[in-house]
Amino acid sequence: MSGEERAGSEEVEIPDVTEVSGTGIPIRGNDIDTDQIIPARFMKVVTFDGLGEFAFFDQRFDEDDREKDHPMNEARFQDASIMVVNNNFGCGSSREHAPQALMRWGIDALVGESFAEIFAGNCLALGIPTVTADHETVNELQQFVEDHPDAEVHVDVAAETLAFDGREIGVTVDEGQRKALVDGIWDTTALMKSNREVIDETAAGLPYLEG
Repeated sequence: MSGEERAGSEEVEIPDVTEVSGTGIPIRGNDIDTDQIIPARFMKVVTFDGLGEFAFFDQRFDEDDREKDHPMNEARFQDASIMVVNNNFGCGSSREHAPQALMRWGIDALVGESFAEIFAGNCLALGIPTVTADHETVNELQQFVEDHPDAEVHVDVAAETLAFDGREIGVTVDEGQRKALVDGIWDTTALMKSNREVIDETAAGLPYLEG
């Protein structure tokens, strides 16, 4: 049963992520790091609730909290759910708050030239695909969503295709990520909770664990 595991009477179902559709938002620039995505001063929280409003905060606001020219401040992109980025997105420190902030702003998938490995892993833990395409395709998609902010972009994770402007283009999803998303096994925390009895039994049999 895809995305579903049982432990005693406890059952959890993790949704498959086979495709994502929505409007896009272009975030241009190479080597955008996690400190730009979510500045460190906003990470002093007990939960991730409310982080969305601080996504790209220093790029969106000046020191007096006045809005700068940034796509995430534009009304036409407020309902966007697919972020289109360039090369080495999410580099820098390995803060899980970065994809949390993007998800809570409204992002369900990212399309880019490349992603930092840890950032992509943190996205996977939230069920957010990080899909890669060549430089030309990404630039075309960024320009398309800039010119047509209400147009739908469709990402097929299972088939590894990207559809926009009446075209379908082949893209790449890391095989491990693709399998986890399509099979509904991306939420490892939920899987561990659903298999608590098995984990307890295994732990009880380990000689180096007491109690």
